[in-house]
Amino acid sequence: MSYYERHVFFCLNQRTNGEGSCADHNAQAAFDHCKSRVKQLGLAGKGGVRVNKAGCLDRCAGGPVAVVYPEDVWYSWVDQGDIDEIVESHLRDGQVVERLVLPDNVGR
Repeated sequence: MSYYERHVFFCLNQRTNGEGSCADHNAQAAFDHCKSRVKQLGLAGKGGVRVNKAGCLDRCAGGPVAVVYPEDVWYSWVDQGDIDEIVESHLRDGQVVERLVLPDNVGR
């Protein structure tokens, strides 16, 4: 058994060369909101959910992106309501939010 039931990584990469990046899409605010909601719902900690920052996850074309392990589910979102849905449906209840899943063919 893993230390955490689920581990979420949010790409917070900011490119300085003019290319788009997740940071251009308010990824930091989404990360902060997710971390807060996970704590509010009592999901954080050993046996629960860990929310972490990540550098480039190399799926920039779908940005902003986050990935949930161990299921290896990649998400993109539009607003805070989408983050709430991911937290409540996937992280709490174990149900993938299909409408927010990043298609496998989206890369950099």
